[in-house]
Amino acid sequence: MATKAVTDASFAADVLGSDKPVLVDFWADWCGPCKMIGPALEEISDELADKVSIVKMDIMENTTVPGEIGVQSIPLMVLFKDGKAVAQKLGAAPKSQLKGWLESVL
Repeated sequence: MATKAVTDASFAADVLGSDKPVLVDFWADWCGPCKMIGPALEEISDELADKVSIVKMDIMENTTVPGEIGVQSIPLMVLFKDGKAVAQKLGAAPKSQLKGWLESVL
């Protein structure tokens, strides 16, 4: 299952209302590290599709949710369970580290 884009308008339904954990990747087109981890997140999304949904939010096109959450640096990945942020990881990392972190917090 490929990553899906979410917006300020769809965040409540797609992330907070999800019946399974959702990892939100806050990113921007101008962010080199964000682009570096994109392919890894796509692969992890396929590998862990039964356990977690992975979505992306462009902070330049959507400013309300990142502002409410307090996103100050990107890439920032925030894991939501039952409508609440339960873990976050800042910065780029190799796929193995991203997947290991995600599995440890699920």
